[in-house]
Amino acid sequence: MIYPDYHHLLNITLTMHRLLISSNDLLDKLIMLYPFCDMSHKREQPTECQRICYLIRHWIQEFWMMFRLHHSLSDSLDEFRDLIREQGQEHLCSLLETKWINERDWSWKASQKIKANSSKKRKVSLLFDHLEPFELAEHLTFLEFKSFCRISFGDYQKYIRSCCMKDIPVMERSIALCNGISQWVQLMVLSRPTAQLRAEVFTKFIHVAQRLHLMHNYNTLMAVVGGLCHSSISRLKDTTSHVPSEVTKVLNEMTDLLSSCRNFDNYRQAYNKRIGFKIPILGVHLKDLISVNEAMSDYVEDNKVNVQKLQALYTHINELIQLQEIPPRLEANKDLVHLLTLSLDLYYTEDEIYELSYAREPKNCKAPPATPSRPPVCVDWVSGVAPKPDPRTISKHVQRMVDSVFKNYDHDGKGFVSQEDFEKIAASFPFSFCVMDKEKEGLINREEITAYFLRASVICSKLGLGFVHNFQETTYMKPTFCDNCSGFLWGVIKQGYRCRDCGMNCHKLCKDQVAFECKKNSKMTNSVDSPTPSSTPVAMAMSEGDIQLQYFTEFTNANS
Repeated sequence: MIYPDYHHLLNITLTMHRLLISSNDLLDKLIMLYPFCDMSHKREQPTECQRICYLIRHWIQEFWMMFRLHHSLSDSLDEFRDLIREQGQEHLCSLLETKWINERDWSWKASQKIKANSSKKRKVSLLFDHLEPFELAEHLTFLEFKSFCRISFGDYQKYIRSCCMKDIPVMERSIALCNGISQWVQLMVLSRPTAQLRAEVFTKFIHVAQRLHLMHNYNTLMAVVGGLCHSSISRLKDTTSHVPSEVTKVLNEMTDLLSSCRNFDNYRQAYNKRIGFKIPILGVHLKDLISVNEAMSDYVEDNKVNVQKLQALYTHINELIQLQEIPPRLEANKDLVHLLTLSLDLYYTEDEIYELSYAREPKNCKAPPATPSRPPVCVDWVSGVAPKPDPRTISKHVQRMVDSVFKNYDHDGKGFVSQEDFEKIAASFPFSFCVMDKEKEGLINREEITAYFLRASVICSKLGLGFVHNFQETTYMKPTFCDNCSGFLWGVIKQGYRCRDCGMNCHKLCKDQVAFECKKNSKMTNSVDSPTPSSTPVAMAMSEGDIQLQYFTEFTNANS
């Protein structure tokens, strides 16, 4: 029988040992304790043998996934069983059996209990302006909780050992989601052409923050408030003047709650009072783990393991793991989840966001230069962690989004969406503007929308996803127009660029913004009046920041 205190201490040891020793080494040490051929203690052998075998059996039963993931542990146990048989103790071998592990299903976490509603009966608006704050808060919480639940006990241990996110992809994705939400908030505010409209978006996100607070989703609350407090937004004095005073008061209350003063004391009090569902500010608790690990030594006198340290770290991590078993009470809509997922894929650098901010409200030449100051809410532990989506992931997110668009807006099922509906949907994505060709006037098909979203996603252009043209600088022998913007290609020589694979023509400034997929044309031939490619490739004329600013300028002109 394992007594409660001993059982707890044993679980701590089996869970936290990897901070000090590998699982393989721990198993080898247990095997070394086995009294092989010790005839001098023949009477004590059965008891000692059983203790070791029962301890290993408990390890297998409680932490079976460890043995499933690390085949070397199972191999060592096979060798151990062979040695036990040689000792004539066949009856103990059954305690060390691991074959059942491969037949066992992976455990289902609470994150898999909360699923998006894909019912066709319930329609949802995919327009940002039509979404209520509580809808945004609930769906952001859905995404946050799914991401939080993917972090395992072992991931926290890896972070303690390395003190960084490297080689911990699920933790990187969780932090990247926080960064993505913060940037999305900034970009949605900056996407509006007038100060009044920007103030309305600002106010809407304050109401989203209030709902997140009521739901006790502190991590997303930090991301939203951090985005609103970012200096690219706080510098917009004209915008701030249109924000109601009561909204500013709520923002101040939120910044006080999330302030890092006294080691996040206000947040910790609110967090500790809450019983039930809650999503912690991950960065605060990761810092706590590092602090405990650095403050306490691994070993005490006589080179004994510091059990108190293992217990302190175990308690911290276990509290976070237990929160994964309490799902939020909400019903997410799959289509809206797809919209937000693709929106949060957008990634901009700090410099690009500042360019957009200054384009909205330029610097006042008469005003003294602003003194750099630390924003009241700063998610400083996520700096440097950028999303790392691969082309396959982006394509999957785009395809899901397009499916949702047609499910909700292709009313007659003919495979087309009206241009009016599409333009409203596209407006939900900040700065995702590019030219679109249409087969039918006023109607857009699935392929066109897919191509648009692929190109419109800034991160897709950075990956070169789906629109790889083989452009070369070209001299045209007859008047030619840009296939991207329809503008005339001016000049005497080297007027533009031509794709050698599909024949597309465009300006130097348009070649990196092409919204159409390259479709190779095997019948293309060079005719007498065909353009002459230049033998020397020309470097890009615009940086990616310039491209984003051009998107911004085009949008401003279109809405002014």
